[in-house]
Amino acid sequence: MPNTASAAKRVKQIKKRTSRNRYVKSRIKTTIKDFKKAMADENQDEAKEKLKNAVKLLDKAAHKGVIHRNKAARKKSQLTKHLNNFNQED
Repeated sequence: MPNTASAAKRVKQIKKRTSRNRYVKSRIKTTIKDFKKAMADENQDEAKEKLKNAVKLLDKAAHKGVIHRNKAARKKSQLTKHLNNFNQED
């Protein structure tokens, strides 16, 4: 239990941020899964759209500090490489 009013406020803020961060991370994971599913179905147009959404979410999350910017860059690179390798196989 917090002993001061300021500590109580910090607890409330932490809960709010934690739930927001969980939501953002969950959306990122879901979007990446959707992208991988589109790749597995060999639906290239849908995969490009899913990649675009994933990149947008990763950039937003990195900008807000939910994930580290290097992690966002690494994920974007991995997903793009995955799509490009698929294009070369055709």
